[in-house]
Amino acid sequence: MSKTPATAASAPAKSHKPAGHCAPQAVLFDAYGTLFDVYSVALLAEQLFPGHGQALSVLWRDKQIEYTRLVTTSNHGAHYQPFWELTRAALVFAIKKLVPPIDSTRASAEFDSQVSQLMNQYRSLSAFPENRAVLQALKSQGIPTGILSNGDTAMLTLALKSSGLHDLVDHIISVDPVRKYKTAPEAYTLGEQTLGLAAAKVLFVSSNAWDALGATWFGYQTLWVNRSQQPWEEIGPQPTHRGTSLRDVLCVPGLISLTGELA
Repeated sequence: MSKTPATAASAPAKSHKPAGHCAPQAVLFDAYGTLFDVYSVALLAEQLFPGHGQALSVLWRDKQIEYTRLVTTSNHGAHYQPFWELTRAALVFAIKKLVPPIDSTRASAEFDSQVSQLMNQYRSLSAFPENRAVLQALKSQGIPTGILSNGDTAMLTLALKSSGLHDLVDHIISVDPVRKYKTAPEAYTLGEQTLGLAAAKVLFVSSNAWDALGATWFGYQTLWVNRSQQPWEEIGPQPTHRGTSLRDVLCVPGLISLTGELA
């Protein structure tokens, strides 16, 4: 594979790397919130439900994550449902909670249409603008990459294709085979199994603090992409690295040799 050196435009990622950690040999990315902007649905939500778009997008996401935890921890995972189904259930809840019903009873056909439009939008979420350059830099250096996500394989494949990133990611890893969502250890184990590497040799990248913490607990080297300047969690260890953009992946010590300019 040809080598195409590049350099990140951002400052080096702030590191909490313990002594003795090796340079990462592969990179795993979370998908929703990290590669794909889950709040990009707010624009369509605002068109469908004026005055509620932003709040609906936030509640939808919060409820979606709540449902993944609920089905994972209840009765040893016996109530597992695929991520697509939980995402739709979370959307329906958010609409019912935030949007006043029409004439006391929302018209079924209209409601179904609104839900379908937003779910279709979720299939093709906007990708963050720096993604392509970062993934291309990793690929040009021959560094294995993958997505380790709560999402169904079909959802992830479509999201990558619609964003034009499908040719830059080596592995699509869904938690669906183990029927447990992150932060269950069984979910993070899939990354080790797919890459054939111990977690300590892999960089796990997430913009979700809870996910970065779960991966840190599991044993991955972690980069928390804190785009919105949120505080870190009040329990557990610090992430190995911190950044504010996906570009900070390229600043992780020992991961990649960079000399050129990253577009």
